[in-house]
Amino acid sequence: MSKDILRIVATDCGSTTTKAIMIERNEAGEYRLVARGEAPTTVEKPFEDVTIGVTNAMNELEEVSETKVPEGFKAAKRSLIKDGQVWRMIKEGNRDQERTNEFQGADLYVSTSSAGGGLQMMVAGVVKSMSAESAERAALGAGAILMDTLAVDDGRKDFQKVERLRKLRPDIILMSGGTDGGTKIHLIDMAEVIRRADPKPRFGDMKLPVIFAGNVDVREEVKEVLGGTIELNVVDNLRPTLDSENLDPAREEIHELFLEHVMQQAPGYNKLLEWASYDVMATPNAVGKLLKSYADQEGINILGVDIGGATTDVFSVFDSIYNRTVSANLGMSYSICNVLKETGTDNIARWLPFEIDPYEVRNRLRNKMIRPTTIPQAYEDLLIEQAVSREALRLAFIHHKSLARSLKGVQQQRDVGQIFDQVESGSTLIKMMKLDMIIGSGGVLSHAPMRAQSALMMMDAYQPEGVTMLTVDSIFMMPHLGVLSEHFFEAAKQVFDYDCIVKCGHCISPVGTGKEGDPMVTVVGDGINESITVGQIKVLPLGRHEFRNVTITPTKHFDVGDGKGNKLEAKLEGGTVGIVIDGRGRPLVLPEDHSHRISKLREWLEAMGLPLPK
Repeated sequence: MSKDILRIVATDCGSTTTKAIMIERNEAGEYRLVARGEAPTTVEKPFEDVTIGVTNAMNELEEVSETKVPEGFKAAKRSLIKDGQVWRMIKEGNRDQERTNEFQGADLYVSTSSAGGGLQMMVAGVVKSMSAESAERAALGAGAILMDTLAVDDGRKDFQKVERLRKLRPDIILMSGGTDGGTKIHLIDMAEVIRRADPKPRFGDMKLPVIFAGNVDVREEVKEVLGGTIELNVVDNLRPTLDSENLDPAREEIHELFLEHVMQQAPGYNKLLEWASYDVMATPNAVGKLLKSYADQEGINILGVDIGGATTDVFSVFDSIYNRTVSANLGMSYSICNVLKETGTDNIARWLPFEIDPYEVRNRLRNKMIRPTTIPQAYEDLLIEQAVSREALRLAFIHHKSLARSLKGVQQQRDVGQIFDQVESGSTLIKMMKLDMIIGSGGVLSHAPMRAQSALMMMDAYQPEGVTMLTVDSIFMMPHLGVLSEHFFEAAKQVFDYDCIVKCGHCISPVGTGKEGDPMVTVVGDGINESITVGQIKVLPLGRHEFRNVTITPTKHFDVGDGKGNKLEAKLEGGTVGIVIDGRGRPLVLPEDHSHRISKLREWLEAMGLPLPK
């Protein structure tokens, strides 16, 4: 089938904007992005039909693709809309109609959507730090916003749990708990709480879906307790044993129910389903699928972030284990004052390389909250916004690390050598020294005026260790490529590599602390011979697809991945910024003295090639 596919069209129907991309195979046989268009999503009155926004975005694609044709493609008018719908040449592997012109129609049309509103879920388990935490990972990994977690040991009375369920009205409830053959009574009690609450879903008159992913021996009792007013869906146990976790069946069931109960409530969704070559996928789920597939294919560990106006999503793949979290109160416009509340004015102001009254910082952020669509008008405003982003990213990452953990309650056998290097049960899976790539997405990162600003924000917020590639999603194509990767991975990977991801360059970050000005690390090889001291940042100009084989040698108090003082051989690639040597130490601690801190911040801006504020 792939040899017949010349043109692919993909859309992401968001809550406010529908974004469309066109991918074509060039004369060299490689798939590349040809055009991108967008239009307002049309789920509200007076339109109330999501496909109107899709056709509007397609019309823009037609216009853009005629005027801006990348090298290696023929210039011509592309025709994508016919009889008011996406003109698709191939569906499910069978040619619907003969191609009369190579510039007409699309061979493949895929779409993601969050236009019906995000998936809102509650999870219920027996032990909060074990089965309930596994349920949280399953729900978040399936693209849900987690409203609350109920557990037997969460300290709330049954009537309080009933009140909470009635008030929140989740789309789906995921129940877990008990290893196979384990506890029964607690699960029956939790089912009783759900039955008494009798929660109603947000949309329609349908029964509320409850997914049971607990002890297989108690399925019948749970079904009996819940009764006929609730739609029970049974899947394999999330924690069949204490030392194993099986999240995929629950995630797949969540996805199916989301399509059925939430997405289909978007006006015109059924028509969109008829147009598409395959099922429409939830937007966050598509991003996760892409990152997981890419990490597995390349054999690397990835950390990805999408920072929006109201929420911040963090994705990670470490040793093929995928995790996603959403921080629903951390964002850059609607939720900007929540960031201020969570972190405090001082933590935001510590990233500002100029003098400013704390009251002024708070007032500017409040203005942003009540006028969320405004963009910075002056360089100082931009720096304040980027300071907030550092804290939002940092807090969301802390949240992510708290959930992306090994299984709690697992007994670990250790030999004598391991006694001195014990990793506790339930420790985070996020090991920064093993991280290969950071991908930054969302307006404040993707649309920063200079790529070095995006790189510095990620360096400050995530504090990468060792050798890490810093990248930015150029125009937020990851949802489109995620749903495409399910059906045509090679095309998705080629566009992801060449058009989606902008490489800023490798960042070398020694771990350890020392006195400012002391020798820290040397980087030698392929024409590079650089030494830096503690507290210094240095950028080595090197473009994308330019590589250098180097030897990185830290001093005895610092580690770059092979132990303190031990040298590391590495193959480095440049990018839009170059190779960055970050000598600020890990953990990164800013100077306490106010004037000294401002001086260092200005020094680091200059080192990254960024302008200084007046």
